[in-house]
Amino acid sequence: MSDSVILERAQRFLSALRHCQVLGIAVEAADSHGLTLRLPYSSSIIGNPDTGVIHGGAITTLMDTTCGISTVCALPDFEICPTLDLRIDYMHPAEPHKDVYGFAECYRVTPNIIFTRGFAYQDDPQQPIAHVVGTFMRMGKAAQGGQGLKRDIQGGAA
Repeated sequence: MSDSVILERAQRFLSALRHCQVLGIAVEAADSHGLTLRLPYSSSIIGNPDTGVIHGGAITTLMDTTCGISTVCALPDFEICPTLDLRIDYMHPAEPHKDVYGFAECYRVTPNIIFTRGFAYQDDPQQPIAHVVGTFMRMGKAAQGGQGLKRDIQGGAA
């Protein structure tokens, strides 16, 4: 699958997630190596009004979404892959008034589970805010209950 197809699929997946639209999360890059999303800084995601530090829940949402959508970078066809487990190790708070980026890659794909890992950062990927690992359940192309989302992401009939 070409990188342009992966990018388009990631953008369509993200656009189907209402909470990501509200947060303003956008795709920065997507290819066969992984996915980078951007969470723009805004007053609505401040966790501590005295310091302006972003709430950890916004970063958790960014990283769960980044890991989940990174599955489209590794699978030949779209599949519904809900989160089974997500672990985030916070290294330090995000600096106020700066966007946060999330990168994730799929490092192992089995018939039933996809294993992902990544990190959140601001200016320098070598200075991560947090590290993440996540596992996602593969439900297959014919998964029940996800046909509307599948149709939205693939842009046609499911």
